[in-house]
Amino acid sequence: MFSKILIANRGEIACRIISSAKKMGIKTAAVYSSADEFSKHVDMADESFFIGESQSNMSYLNMNEILRVIQDSGADAVHPGYGFLSENSDFVDAVNKIGKCFIGPSKEAISIMGDKIRSKELAHRAGVLTVPGYIGEVNDNKNAIEIADKIGYPVMIKASSGGGGKGMRIANNSEEVSEGVSRAKSEALSSFGDDRIFIEKLIVQPRHIEIQILADSFGNIVHLGERECSIQRRHQKVIEEAPSPFLDEIMRNSMGEKAKDLAAAVNYTSAGTVEFIVDNEKNFYFLEMNTRLQVEHPVTELITGIDIVEQMTLIANGQELKLS
Repeated sequence: MFSKILIANRGEIACRIISSAKKMGIKTAAVYSSADEFSKHVDMADESFFIGESQSNMSYLNMNEILRVIQDSGADAVHPGYGFLSENSDFVDAVNKIGKCFIGPSKEAISIMGDKIRSKELAHRAGVLTVPGYIGEVNDNKNAIEIADKIGYPVMIKASSGGGGKGMRIANNSEEVSEGVSRAKSEALSSFGDDRIFIEKLIVQPRHIEIQILADSFGNIVHLGERECSIQRRHQKVIEEAPSPFLDEIMRNSMGEKAKDLAAAVNYTSAGTVEFIVDNEKNFYFLEMNTRLQVEHPVTELITGIDIVEQMTLIANGQELKLS
């Protein structure tokens, strides 16, 4: 087992990871910016390291500084939490190159599933239904209007590298497509440095269901049921509920199996969340995969009694899942 884990994060999630590490008898190293010198996660950890000023790009997003601290701390593993560098495939690669273990999925899985176009293509090959639309990059306004006309209105314009509701626009006609493409591209470029977009059919009055999975390096994959996050504001989740009042046992099992199929197709290991969108006729479609510890993971922990951070750590240490 790891002797020491460095937590490349701050606040609540850093405290959460430290709690599981302590339970497992693993020492922890925290990092902190000038704004976090007296934060709880710094106090909870066995040791802590200053990584820069309060601006995240000078501290928690400063990959080189965090890599230096990983080596200075003597930690043999890194847990990224969520946000910051947690879904940065270059960070995973850099951690592995200095001989340390990244507690999370591989750089390949993060790269593929973090790209909405590539992940939809993978889902299609894995037999997992995606929202009806054009699986591929939209070239320009003319191309966008042709695609939208073919799909049928209303449509949703989305950024390939999007998240958090950014780079998304609804269009009800060709004029709105033209305007929406320009705005989505601009927002995607400023938010993600990637202005690629795609178009799919808008699911009216959708249900958002996410399936929590765990996968080890021996090919074992389990799902821990669902969380429903249909109550949203500006595409941001407000309430998570588990189990979903909308699903029956047949649909729950079907969604769980499709989530596992997707994980297997990308050779996924660690914890991950597969998000589906469901229409009012209970047809469900793959939306995206979060290749990290989900912000809402405690909801699943409360109904299953499973410590997901502990399971991630065991998997990263090369152990086989004991869950079925």
